[in-house]
Amino acid sequence: VSPPALALWDIDGDAVEDVLLGVTEWTNGTHATQRNKIYSVVAVSAVSGRVLWRKVMNESVVYIQCGLQRSTHPSPVCLIIGKSIMMAVNSTTGKKLWLVVLKDIESQAVLLPDIQDDSVPDLLVATLPTDETFDLSLTLISGLTGRTVGHPVSFNLTGQGKLIGPLLHETQLGAYYILFGLGSVQAISLQDIYLQATGKVPKPHPVRRKDMIWENLKKTNSSFIHIYRGSERVEFLTPLVAGFGHNRNSLDSVSNLNSTKSDWVLVYGASTLSVLRQQDLHKEWTFNSAQIHCQPALGHFNNDGVLDLFVQHSANGIMTALIINGANGTLLWKAEFVCPRLLLESSTVLTSTGQSAFLFWASKPIKKHSNVARATMAPGVTAAEPLIRKLFLMHPAYPTVLLQLSSTTDTAVTFAVSYLEHLKDATYITVSSRPTTDSEPSTWIVESTSLKAAIKRGQIVRLGENEKTEASGKLDALEVTTFFRRLSFKRQ
Repeated sequence: VSPPALALWDIDGDAVEDVLLGVTEWTNGTHATQRNKIYSVVAVSAVSGRVLWRKVMNESVVYIQCGLQRSTHPSPVCLIIGKSIMMAVNSTTGKKLWLVVLKDIESQAVLLPDIQDDSVPDLLVATLPTDETFDLSLTLISGLTGRTVGHPVSFNLTGQGKLIGPLLHETQLGAYYILFGLGSVQAISLQDIYLQATGKVPKPHPVRRKDMIWENLKKTNSSFIHIYRGSERVEFLTPLVAGFGHNRNSLDSVSNLNSTKSDWVLVYGASTLSVLRQQDLHKEWTFNSAQIHCQPALGHFNNDGVLDLFVQHSANGIMTALIINGANGTLLWKAEFVCPRLLLESSTVLTSTGQSAFLFWASKPIKKHSNVARATMAPGVTAAEPLIRKLFLMHPAYPTVLLQLSSTTDTAVTFAVSYLEHLKDATYITVSSRPTTDSEPSTWIVESTSLKAAIKRGQIVRLGENEKTEASGKLDALEVTTFFRRLSFKRQ
């Protein structure tokens, strides 16, 4: 099931992030057998569930991003992006501010510095024709008016595979580069993109800056820098920054995270994970695993101050969850579960202990020396009962214990994490698919769960064999429950 567009933003000014969702509704046509699709973006209050505004669109919504600040409008702007249009709307009312028509949009918008010297940040988006007869292009868009800046800048990329980026990166010397690629990773300075698009040098001084350490890595007669190109395709490229991905549809957080001097997590060949040093593009370390099907989540498992990586992969009905040391690539934690048959990323939330809580979906844990779960989920064998998916929380203080926060037979397809800083709490928002009759499309279910409330009613699940006595087990359960209930959460 393709996930709907999802974003979080405080629309009604109550200091709680609300939910913006791209939806497709079916209505009856003039004939009994005719069905019409209506595409729209719906803004829903996270407190009451009330619809705050609705914007009808001419095509399916692929991305929603909020946080563009314009000096002429007090309310931040939300971007609604389809395959051929980008529309800016007032985040409070949903009123259209500007619209730009493009073709074959393939990425979210990247928030840039003010490249036109009009006191409003500008935007960049990637387009990639589906007929594969043209090259990948990067298009600059005015954040103030929505007009394209110059013409699209095209690149002759010989690689094939998944679109990587585009991401904005600021080097140690304060120069801006755009990272992008198809199954590989290239970089080009923001100055060069502007120059190729307009034939002019950008006015703002920071945008004119280049980093000669990076420029010297450029091959002869090449317009861009090769960050990574190997025999295996790149699957994911993630800045090694806390909080990346939790609400990646917020333009202000995307800018703050992507315009960073951090290193990067690189997953390539679907089974190899490396950390690249941004200053010289050399690999810090490499970890080999089975096929990684989701972007790694970043959090603090130990106390060394370096972000660690939560990775999950599935094979033969078994989901394996790993936590890898961000400092050296060694394995810190591992557990196996019955595969939940979901393609949903894990998440992390910083806690009051200074370590992260790791949130992920799985089914029943598989204990050591147990072949029952493996046999019941063998390939080609259909379970007699509906598959139960469970949302687990793991804290490094008790690595052999999980807290089951919820369970469902619905299929969770996308999520976001929101923070209630005045309550020292966080909410985990999911959009799930619930099948209906054969003739009806699936129903989207949006749920918002307070982590503190979920912990209070959560169930303790032990990993591995428990050889302790029943009495000590009860004592441990009380200790663990007390620890979890005292946790508070904060933005990373």
